[in-house]
Amino acid sequence: MKFTNSISVAGSSIALPSRPRSRTKRHFNLTKPKQSQSSKSHGKEGDVSGQKLCLLTAIKPSNVEKEKMKFFKSDFTYNPQFEYANPALPNVLAKHSHASDRFLKQSINIMERTLQKYGSYEKFEQATGGSLLTKSRIWNHVRKYMVKEGCLGEIVVHLTEDLLSRASMTVVNGRPTLTINISTAREHWLEGMLRHEIGTHYFRGFNNNSQPWCNWNGRRKHGLKPINPTEEGLASIHSVLFRKDPFLWRAALLYYTVYQASQMSFSQLFQDVGKFVKDPNTRWDYCVRAKRGWTDTSQPGCFNKDQVYLDGILRILRYRESIDFHLLTALGKISYEDVDRLKGLAVIENMRVPHFLQDHARYMEHLEKIMEVNELTDEELQDLIN
Repeated sequence: MKFTNSISVAGSSIALPSRPRSRTKRHFNLTKPKQSQSSKSHGKEGDVSGQKLCLLTAIKPSNVEKEKMKFFKSDFTYNPQFEYANPALPNVLAKHSHASDRFLKQSINIMERTLQKYGSYEKFEQATGGSLLTKSRIWNHVRKYMVKEGCLGEIVVHLTEDLLSRASMTVVNGRPTLTINISTAREHWLEGMLRHEIGTHYFRGFNNNSQPWCNWNGRRKHGLKPINPTEEGLASIHSVLFRKDPFLWRAALLYYTVYQASQMSFSQLFQDVGKFVKDPNTRWDYCVRAKRGWTDTSQPGCFNKDQVYLDGILRILRYRESIDFHLLTALGKISYEDVDRLKGLAVIENMRVPHFLQDHARYMEHLEKIMEVNELTDEELQDLIN
């Protein structure tokens, strides 16, 4: 067994010349991997060409721990002053600074429903997520999932504690790379995260590479709608798909936090989110996500990307009866609105669809369960989404 700085399964990367296969490498004493500046978001932010520095890297503050210490020492009254190693351009930040209140009522209802049943977020997390996993158990779960999906040997896997999200699927130096936050990896939630990152983002990205719209020119030529909110909405549905209680808590809290961030300073936001989350460390993480990209957090302002999850979920649920979910994955990085129009132009040979989409009836049953548990109705969604 060879010990390295990451857990990885080496193999061919997508749309690149194949690399020689190497032995599987495990590591049980991981150091925090440095974020590569050549990292691109795998299908996120619409960066299909992969030519730009990933926006999510540019807006990650470089002094988070230092500002966290100041904030906690101030008894949560200090407003962090964030710094950035490679700041995003002001026009890019401006584009992502407008929050919507369209689904605010639904986000609050989902969280209140969850708290009514479980009492607190912390109890909900423990009861439905289960215990945090050791690194070796995370690795075993990931390997089993990759075997099930037939993609063992295709994706590099990193375990880290230095991630604002629970996981991310990116392309680093041309290699598909899954980074998992070990501080949030729970036994009953991990497979949902793998359905989100591999079963949705990775497979849709893989299939996209064979399509006439695999680059910006192709997308323009065929008049494709933006990837989001479909991409993240679909992935978020897959995160909760087979849970006993598929509450859309995380998507709802992210949506709510972004909207409130657009109206409040950091310290005000932190106090406000306390209505739903008691743990200060968890609250801090959500507030940082909502305020990332901003330097002076004493001012109202948000980074609005985190509203895309609930937005996408509700749109997909609204049209669930008419969406061909098999084609939505097979056609690559497209909007659900483009499926019917593009299916005749698509290359469908050798397309890959995750195992959980094979049983259509079961899949649709679980979409109904998500509607029921979150007390969403078709009438409500039809009124909100035309």
